[in-house]
Formats: sequence, C-alpha cells, structure tokens
Amino acid sequence: MYRRLASSLLSRRVRHPQFAPVCLRQDSGGCDRWEEEKKEDGVKWTQLEHRGPYFAPLYEPLPDDVQFYYDGKPLKLSLATEEIATFYAKMLDHEYTTKEIFQNNFFNDWRKEMTLMEQKIITDLDKCDFREIHKYFVDKSEARKALSKEEKQKLKEEADKIQEEYGYCILDGHREKIGNFKTEPPGLFRGRGDHPKMGMLKKRIMPEDVIINCSKNSKIPKPPEGHKWKEVRFDNTVTWLASWTENIQNTLKYIMLNPSSKLKGEKDWHKYEVARRLKDVVQKIRAQYRADWKSKEMKNRQRAVALYFIDKLALRAGNEKEEGETADTVGCCSLRVEHIKLHRELDGQEHVVEFDFLGKDSIRYYNKVSVEKPVFKNLKMFMRNKDPADDLFDQLNTSILNKHLQKLMDGLTAKVFRTYNASITLQEQLKALTNPDDNVAGKLLSYNRANRAVAILCNHQRSIPKTFEKSMQNLQAKIDAKKQQVEEAQKELKNAEDEFEDTKDDKAKANVEKKKKLLKRLEEQLAKLNVQATDKEENKQIALGTSKLNYLDPRISVAWCKKFGVPIEKIYNKTQREKFAWAIDMADEDFEF
Repeated sequence: MYRRLASSLLSRRVRHPQFAPVCLRQDSGGCDRWEEEKKEDGVKWTQLEHRGPYFAPLYEPLPDDVQFYYDGKPLKLSLATEEIATFYAKMLDHEYTTKEIFQNNFFNDWRKEMTLMEQKIITDLDKCDFREIHKYFVDKSEARKALSKEEKQKLKEEADKIQEEYGYCILDGHREKIGNFKTEPPGLFRGRGDHPKMGMLKKRIMPEDVIINCSKNSKIPKPPEGHKWKEVRFDNTVTWLASWTENIQNTLKYIMLNPSSKLKGEKDWHKYEVARRLKDVVQKIRAQYRADWKSKEMKNRQRAVALYFIDKLALRAGNEKEEGETADTVGCCSLRVEHIKLHRELDGQEHVVEFDFLGKDSIRYYNKVSVEKPVFKNLKMFMRNKDPADDLFDQLNTSILNKHLQKLMDGLTAKVFRTYNASITLQEQLKALTNPDDNVAGKLLSYNRANRAVAILCNHQRSIPKTFEKSMQNLQAKIDAKKQQVEEAQKELKNAEDEFEDTKDDKAKANVEKKKKLLKRLEEQLAKLNVQATDKEENKQIALGTSKLNYLDPRISVAWCKKFGVPIEKIYNKTQREKFAWAIDMADEDFEF
C-alpha cells in the first residue's frame, strides 16, 4: 500500500507542491534536506481531519453457567466487579499472578469497584476461585482458532471496515494512515520488571477523557452517542490527533500518525541526519570532555565523566522521577554510589568500573569495563565521603547535560550519542563481518551478528522466550531429517555414477546430473537450517528489534542489502518497509553514515 502512496515521501513530494524536494547537495544519502512549502515556525500542518478514536467495545457479561467462587461457593458478581474479575482470570496461567505485589495491587483496586455488599463478602484473594472463568476464556480462544476459513474471512472484513473508517485521516490534502487509532481496552497494568504498580486497574477510556485535535475548517469528529469530548483543540504545532491521560502513571497517551506517514518519515530522517552530523564534531567533543576531566570545577568534571560513559557505553542519560511512581530505574546522570564498584585491577585489566543497576524497563545493566585512568581517579573522588544511596553525579542532571551539548552542536542531546554510536557500530560491524561469497542465509547471519553487537552496546536484552527450547528442538529435528536426506541423496548419486560408469548411455548421464542438482539443493537447505539454529541460539537473550527500529539509520541496512544482493524483505517486514520507505528510496549501495 505504501508503495502506492508514492514510494514513501519522495514521489508524494513531487506530486504535491506542499512537499516539493529541493536538493541543495546530492550525496549517497539522497537529498541533503527536504523542504516543504514554507510554513510558520512550529507549524506541522494546515489541514487535519479524522474520525477520532475507536473505543474498546463494552463488556459482555459471562454466560450464566460460568461461575466465580468465593470460599468454595458460587457468588454472583455485579457487572463492574465481574469485568475486573475476568482481567485477573485471563492471566491465571501467567507469572504475574504469582507475584505478591501484583496480587495486592489488583485486590486493592478490585475492592474499590465492588458494591458494599461485595466488599463485605470478598475480603481475601486466596479464597477467590477464578478457574472456571479462566477456562471459559481459554475455550473461547481455542474456538476462535478453530473457525472456518469463511468465518475468519468475515471477521477480517469487519476489522478492515473499522480500519477503513477510523484508521485514516486527511492531512494537508493527503489520505494518511493513522498508527494506533484504537483506545487501549481496560485491564490490569503489567509494567516491566518488578514495577511497583503492577496489577493495578487500567480504567476504560471514555470520550469524556479524550482531547480531539483537528483543523478549524474540518469536520469535527462526533463522539459516540450520548457522550461528549473532554475538549476539542485546533493545534497545528503538534502531530497528535487525540490524547488522554491514563490513570496508572498519570501519563499522556496519544493517537498518532502511522510511522509510514510523511511527517513521521521526515522526523525519522531528521533524527538520523542530526546523528550523522555528530561524526563531524565528535572528536572535538571527545577532546573537550577529556580536558574537562582535569577541570578545577567539580560540576565540569562530573559532566565530562558522565558524557564519557554516554559516549563509550551508550548509556541513557536518565531522567528524574517521583519516588514510587515507577520502578527504581536509573540512567547515567542518576547513578548512585551503590551502582558502581571500582577495581584497580580485575581480570587482567586496570582501572575497571563494575556497573550494576536497573535501566529502562527494569532491565538490569551489568558490565565491567576498563576506563581511562583520569576517569577512574575522578570516580574515586566523586564517591568520597558518600553513602551508597547518594548520587554519584550530585552536581549534574539530564537538563544540565543537554544544555551543555546544545552549545557544542545544534540539536545535540545525550540520545543523539546513542543513535550515533549504534549506527556507527552497525556500519563498522557489517564491513568487518560480511563475506561477499556467502549465500543469503550466511549474509543474514552476519547482519544479525552486527545488529547484536549494537543490541549488546545498548543493553537491549530480553528474557529467554518460554517457547525457545521447544522451538530449538523442532529446528534440530528438521536439521536431523535434512541430514538424512543429504546422506540418502549422496548414496543415490553414487549409485547413479556407478550405473553411468557401467553403461555410458545418455539416460544414465542425465540421471547423474539430476542427482547432483538434488544433492546440491539439499546441502544448501541443510546449510540454511544450520545458520538458522546458530542465529537463534546467539539471539535468545538479545532483543534485535529495538535497535533496528529506533537507533540504526535504516539507510545503512538498505545500502548493505543493495550492495550484497540481500532482499530488503529479509531485513524489514512489510510494516517496517513502510516506515523506512524514505530510506529505501534514498540510499544507494555506497551510502555511508
């Protein structure tokens, strides 16, 4: 579909005067800049029209024969209480429901929604029996999977109809796809790691919670019958279509344009161009922060050491947050003394810093890294006479750091360093690992290894999937079966060659060629399966998608695909190709980040 929308942003710009490209200087990255018909500073669009969000369907009561039990006896629940009970019941086989904090938060929030009579009866979660409700939803899920092809097609058509009605907007005369046009259904908050709010009730989003954003001259979307919007705005300096505040962490949620839209694509391109500009000044910046390690002012020394870690280790800067609002996660600027240990010598290396803290999404960051001697000495100084819970960089925060970076390069923030180092690492790893003589499977293994180097740098970890062992067993079974086929094909080829030796006739010769081709095809298939197994094993605890979609300039991957004859479909799926269509159009095989 996106290719029909004019191969990303480029052809659309040609057709429409509001998005006409001006190439001031051509290089391997495509046009150095996009220029639309000039708008006032901060203005993102002149016309925006849409239908508003699609709200989660209302709760359907359980059948009469599906019971909730309390203390061994069936108990009929009020509609609101029953709905929340189903949220917990659906998760009975999940690890979350075994955690005490999840159980406590759920039970506290559930009781708030009960009737007075229910509150008097239901006082102990251990006496609640959700198993029959859980089985009902498991059976319902299995029944959906068992639907006939015709029934599944009917459901798809219904979903397509909703997508057609709510999933598109008109932006400056263009029909643009919307990203997440549905409000999130109510449920239980999960969070990452041991989040202090896991299990709390995510309330249903109603039209009265929603702020609509559109243009004054457009048709304002109508709320569902009997409801009204919280507010209607006409703010063309933002790109969101609707927003509301979720009740768990009190954060704003938005309905945004699809990543494949013109505005999103331009924003992505700009993000990577800023990171690309950093390479022209990064050596100067590094020289300056090294000089600042000896500064007479403590705040300059702390800023310089923090920037060294952000640059060398791709650490997130970290942001201040209210205590208890989220899990105890930190970034570089918010590290505490307890998060590092200093070793003058460790594992044969000098001046080693041992990091151990919870990063974003409660992912543990553990690393032992050898640092330059002035950094080591400064850290000792920063830690002197401090308690474990004291801030390591007590004269620094993210705001101070980013203000300093802005002076060094326009648009530079700590996050730009992360994008820059991730992209440079991918490019260097691809050059080092790619063998032009490998088949496509071998080249993909090299690509994933390069991507994995980035994921490790950025600490993009994941838990080993529960299905990993079973999946590996299935793959190994395929490998064993393929090996057997190869052995049989080798025997058949040997027999065919012996027959040809005896007869010397054309039919026997043709059979030899046929058996050779079969053996070659089977050997290639076996090699591909072995590569898959290696790739799967190496990536079992690494999340490759995060860096690929958020930190790696897609033009690097596109250029690599074009240079080494790897189909882009092997790197990016359909949705990702739509998101990065601008890069697919821009980058040729000689692109350099």
